[in-house]
Amino acid sequence: MTAPEFELLDGKGTKWRLPGHRGRVVVLLFYPGDETPICTRQMCSVRDRWQDYAATGAEVVGISTDDVESHKSFIDHHNLPLRLLSDVDRKVADLYGARSIIPGKVARSVFVIDADGVVRYRDVRPLGLFRPKDDQIIRAIREAQQ
Repeated sequence: MTAPEFELLDGKGTKWRLPGHRGRVVVLLFYPGDETPICTRQMCSVRDRWQDYAATGAEVVGISTDDVESHKSFIDHHNLPLRLLSDVDRKVADLYGARSIIPGKVARSVFVIDADGVVRYRDVRPLGLFRPKDDQIIRAIREAQQ
């Protein structure tokens, strides 16, 4: 599947466009919301393993329905190194099929997109009680690079 193209604002209010990252692997980490217990653990786990993620050379971004201000606060509060994108109307989550069973929320999901824009790894968790494992995501990044 070719990754649907999109543009969203990050926690600084800067536009981030998927097509602008062709030529490298991109990881989309959809999560239900800032400052919620499981999401906070997930994003802090990515932070704690950031050296491993950075070593892959992949562009790793988080996406939720929270607004720009919420993302800025979440990043500052937990010293998060990754860019968080605001999908307030859930259009991008819907494009990717990251649908939660919880109304108004996105499913905790991971999409790894290769340098040619093809989705090489997909893990959608509609209930979202368990977060994806960093080792699996990093392995999927490495496989998408081959």
